[in-house]
Amino acid sequence: MYTNEELDLAVTKGFFTREAVEKFRLDVSQSRNISAVDEENFRLVTGFNDIFVVIASILLLTSAAWLAKGFHPSLPAFLVSVLSWLLAEFFVRKRKMALPAIVLLVSFSGGVFYACTEYFDSPGYPHYALGAFIASLATWLHWLRFKVPITLAAGTATVIAFIITGVLSIYPDSKDWLLALIFVSGIAAFSYAMYWDTADLSRTTHKSDVAFWLHLVAAPMIIHPVFFILGVFDQTDNIWSTFIVLSLYLLMTAISLVIDRRAFMVSSLIYVLYAISSLLKTYGVIAYNFAITGVFLGTALLLLSGFWHGSRKRLVGVLPTAIQMRVPGTQ
Repeated sequence: MYTNEELDLAVTKGFFTREAVEKFRLDVSQSRNISAVDEENFRLVTGFNDIFVVIASILLLTSAAWLAKGFHPSLPAFLVSVLSWLLAEFFVRKRKMALPAIVLLVSFSGGVFYACTEYFDSPGYPHYALGAFIASLATWLHWLRFKVPITLAAGTATVIAFIITGVLSIYPDSKDWLLALIFVSGIAAFSYAMYWDTADLSRTTHKSDVAFWLHLVAAPMIIHPVFFILGVFDQTDNIWSTFIVLSLYLLMTAISLVIDRRAFMVSSLIYVLYAISSLLKTYGVIAYNFAITGVFLGTALLLLSGFWHGSRKRLVGVLPTAIQMRVPGTQ
């Protein structure tokens, strides 16, 4: 399997011409009857060796943490972060392995944060803010060294955690505004994701992979506060609450179509499942409410997936030109 980035590198080294590579991409898209842009590709597994390395790495990291737990409480997490960096030096920087890169980045960033917070006997919001700040710096160094696409998403998450815990440590009463803080942070993360998306509208470089992971971070932070504020889980099962949930889901679907990212649809799916199944239960369909909901939504999503490109073309076609220029094309 060869990635778009590796094909571009082959062009740079003179193995192929740019025209030949573009014709190859077009031919693959046509043979599969899909649009390469709409596929939302990203590297996850380059071979079974990726899975093998991940299993071995997890075994090593957990065992090392277990052996170190008898010393200082922060030592196991610190050891995990150090080992994760050292393993990345070979399996990520030299071998360019996709899945180990993701796992080792998560273990590194999580290890740094956990080591900082566990250093204190009774960590509170100020200590969590300090841990998030140090984890942000460590994640930035990891990005400079390894350039793993998920790194900026992890860094964004740690920066948001630093800001929110910092606000909570200074203003404890701001807990009442926690959902609003998360929502605003999600909007900021979404804007950052769109910055990377607009830098690669053809979805052929690592910038698109960076945007993919940023959207996965941003979408839950936008979706969950909205539905929680609406009280989806407050046992107010009626046709109006279901109508509101479905309307919001249609809005999220439209946004997903326009930006050509499915993260919003996936993040809000659980709320739609709950709302429709609860409504059916209210009206007496108890035994098969979840199954009926699953069949309905599953069929709808599969139909949308099958006609994704055509739906995007019609929707984006009615939008202002200024917006069309900032989203992937529909040719």
